[in-house]
Amino acid sequence: MTQTAAVIDTLKHALKSHGLTYADVARELRMSEANIKRMFASRRFTLMRLEDICRLMHMELIDLINLHEESRQRITRLSLEQEEELIRDARLLFVAVSVRNRLSFSDIITHYTISRTECIRYLAKLDRLKIIDLLPDNRIKLRIDENFRWLPNGPIERFFETQIQNQFLKSDFTYALAQRLFQFGLLSDASIQIMLNKTESLAKDFMDLHRQDAGLPLAQRHNMGMMLALRPWELGVFQPLRRHSDDI
Repeated sequence: MTQTAAVIDTLKHALKSHGLTYADVARELRMSEANIKRMFASRRFTLMRLEDICRLMHMELIDLINLHEESRQRITRLSLEQEEELIRDARLLFVAVSVRNRLSFSDIITHYTISRTECIRYLAKLDRLKIIDLLPDNRIKLRIDENFRWLPNGPIERFFETQIQNQFLKSDFTYALAQRLFQFGLLSDASIQIMLNKTESLAKDFMDLHRQDAGLPLAQRHNMGMMLALRPWELGVFQPLRRHSDDI
């Protein structure tokens, strides 16, 4: 795939993440929807057209280029040894999580009790672990893929599970910017698969918005946690009531 084609594909994904359709683009550009579809099919855009579409998403052209750069293939998981090195030092882990959340060097040393020297040392370690590229002037370039995941049941996932159980769930979720929804019922295998697909899609939407907002000042962003869970489950107090096959 050429770079131009890849950028146009990034544009299509960005429009989808913003909930925009070809019809919305057509209205913005005062063109027919059929012409818009042909433009995307042929991947032939002038820079002015690209800027017009970016403006519809409240983006600049450079933001689209950055999205394309971030979508390129990178590491999707760390090794066990890499995760163990991160978990041994809470402050190193904090810096790793911060850069994954698109905080800059200035954001980290300004808003947290990490000194300039200490932050550079930790960023150098992350560079050695190939999680980032540490560029001149302490600029940070992430090397992890958009679908990056911690190792299943690995050191960091177990650490966060403890934090979720001890902190995240100990809330009534009644304050601003918080919500807790819980449903249970009987579903067929087909319906369960639909729900699994929807949770994967919602998780992707979360990360798309996370990347989109990365260019905003830190004061305009909020540390947010979203937990999605779906599994066979029955309320514990009901389990003794279940009749087993040898009781029938």
